[in-house]
Amino acid sequence: MEIPLFQVDAFTKTLFRGNPAAVCPLEYWLHERILQAIAAENNLSETAFFVAESDLYELRWFTPKVEVDLCGHATLAAAHVILNHRDPSASMVRFHTKSGPLTVSREEDRLVMELPSRPGALCPGPSNLVRALGFEPLEVYFSRDYLVVAPKEETVRGLDPDMDLLSKVDGLGVIVTAPGTESDFVSRFFAPKVGVPEDPVTGSAHCTLIPYWSQRLGKKTLHAKQLSLRGGELFCRDEGDRVSIGGHAVTFLEGRIRF
Repeated sequence: MEIPLFQVDAFTKTLFRGNPAAVCPLEYWLHERILQAIAAENNLSETAFFVAESDLYELRWFTPKVEVDLCGHATLAAAHVILNHRDPSASMVRFHTKSGPLTVSREEDRLVMELPSRPGALCPGPSNLVRALGFEPLEVYFSRDYLVVAPKEETVRGLDPDMDLLSKVDGLGVIVTAPGTESDFVSRFFAPKVGVPEDPVTGSAHCTLIPYWSQRLGKKTLHAKQLSLRGGELFCRDEGDRVSIGGHAVTFLEGRIRF
């Protein structure tokens, strides 16, 4: 059996930056254990699989360890594959996912996703979370992930978390954020519990970041940077119960999986 495989760098115009995602177009759904084995073999933060269903695509995302309910950069990567390698005449892609319907549209040289907004609820910071990060947060919120607010960009940039402690924190991952010096806000994202110690650029984290910063800064349109080693840039808008996240993507490789 052969499966097409693409590797796409998302949220960047430049190869070797942004967040690499594997994308596998399928003719039909394979058993979940095969999908998980492929994701583990790829050993990227996410592998996206999609199957064409009439006028939309069913889309699923897997880390090396588990299936997740939402992944922004792999959604952007899947749309890039469809709009550049599968159906270049199309201007929009509609996906059916575990997080409901998602759309990705071309807007000039960017791809723009509409994802569900996930505002966090203010909460006490768990002691193991604070110890793992090594600083006292200004505020802590919780949605799917913990959102930890730092005083300045330098705090976020200089983080060296204790991954063993972070893996014991409730929720899927931990977002750390602060005001940006050259953007509205910056962030980093850690999810060692699901096999992703640090994710280079995290679209799903911005489902929580955007409503927070929109309210704090009093503006709907926001420019964001993720301060991982690879780095990434996101163009965001608060749409109420949805968020709009725009970015670029480039194809790194195209091949086939044989088994």
